[in-house]
Order: sequence, then structure tokens, then C-alpha cells
Amino acid sequence: LLETSPGVAEVTIVEKEPAERHSIISWEQKNSCILPEDLKNFYLMTDGFQMTWSVKTDDAPMPLGSMVINSISKLCRLGGSSVYTLPNAPSLADLEDDTDEEGNEDKPEKPHFDSRSLIFELDPCNGNGKVCLVYKHTKPVVSPDTEIWFLDRALYWHFLTKTFTAYYRLLITHLGLPQWQYAFTSYGVSPQAKQWFNMYKPITINTALLSEEADSFVNKLDPNKVFKSKNKTPVMKKKATSQPTGSQKSQPGMTSSKTSSLPGNPSKKRDPQV
Repeated sequence: LLETSPGVAEVTIVEKEPAERHSIISWEQKNSCILPEDLKNFYLMTDGFQMTWSVKTDDAPMPLGSMVINSISKLCRLGGSSVYTLPNAPSLADLEDDTDEEGNEDKPEKPHFDSRSLIFELDPCNGNGKVCLVYKHTKPVVSPDTEIWFLDRALYWHFLTKTFTAYYRLLITHLGLPQWQYAFTSYGVSPQAKQWFNMYKPITINTALLSEEADSFVNKLDPNKVFKSKNKTPVMKKKATSQPTGSQKSQPGMTSSKTSSLPGNPSKKRDPQV
């Protein structure tokens, strides 16, 4: 699909060997949690995923699309340790606030940077944020239920999908366009990214429309109304130009009344009698 799209060049896929089963088991033992079944099967087929593509420009192809799933060795935990080596150095857990809103039916509970959640990076998103595999319930033991969340550059959480398979489909559907994860946030993608969306995947620019009926995407333009509105302008111009012509027509009428008083006209004969 990408190779047949206009302006697309250099579509490359990095082929990776399947992850060894013992590496998956050692990861689970190290992090004291069990990988979701669909993600585990994915790693047993390929140890990560990487696909990139570029667009043609005047000088040289410009890298644009990027689809990445970290390998099992790079599936690292976020907030697990301090960035600095100092004893009292700040960490992501310091961002936690007890006044954070809890989840409800409309908005699920957000992940926590402290010990209440386990967060692992699936996709670095080229520095635009992080797509994470989240275990939200860790006490008294880590729950096997996981979700996929997007952590933006301002360290706000945005829910994506409940399963890795659903996220993988989203990744493929959006063709790895820059900042496509921001389409699932309240503030949306940037204007520059929106231009790329309109060029290669316009239907995904408004994710709310995806759940509506297909008829909502049909152009319901009425050609009769369009042509009718176009005809109004020349009609008004004709009326505007008809005014001076009308005055010109009235002038011959005036001349005819004057000519009626010429000799030989009956009205002229009555004038001397008066």
C-alpha cells in the first residue's frame, strides 16, 4: 500500500528473528509480571518491529513514517529508578498527586508512576512521546490485565487500546505518520502533521468519525443548489445593466412625443386655435 502511494519512496522493513522463549521468561521473572498472550506470541514471531518510509523531495528523500515496536530486551520499565545517581534525586514518581481524578465509565483510571503501576516502553515515537504497556494493578500481586497508553511530552496520559493487538492495528492503519498518537488526545495533532494526514490518511484525522456510519463520509452536495447559486450572480448583473438601457429606451419615447408636435400632426393644428 505504501509503495503504491504517490510520493512515497524507500519503504524499508527490518527483518528480525523470533525472540527466544527463555528471554521472554527471564524478562517476566525480572519484572515480576506476565506478558499478555498476544504480545508474547508477537515476540515469538519477531523480536520487535521496525518499518520506515520516506517521501520524495527535490533534493533527497525525506524520512517521514516510522513504525516501531521495541524488542524484548528494550522493553524497559519507566519510573523504576532515578535518572540521577544522587540519593535524593527526583524521579517520575515525584509527579504523582493524590488529587488526581480517578477513572470512571467514560475515562479509565490513569496509570501511576509510583509502585501502583508497572509501565514499559513499547514505542519511543521518535521523541514525540512514549507508547507504553501498563499494568495498572500491582497490589497485592501484579494483575495480568494490561492496557496500552500514550504518554505525551508534557507527561500526561492518554488511553489508546486495551490490547496490544488493537494497538498494532492502529499503528499499521496510521502508517506510522508523525505524531499520529496525538489524534487520540484532546488537543489533536499539530498543523504540520495534519497536512501529512490529509495527504496519506485523511480519514484518521478525526477519530470520532470512525465509529459513525459509512454514510457520514459520503459527499451529500446538491449540484442543483450549487448551480442555482451560481446563476444568481449573472442575473443580478443583467438587472444592473438593464437600468441604463431602460433609460435609453425612454429617450426614444420622449423624442416620439416631441415629434408628435411636428407639422402635419393633428395636435399641432389645434395649437393655433388655442
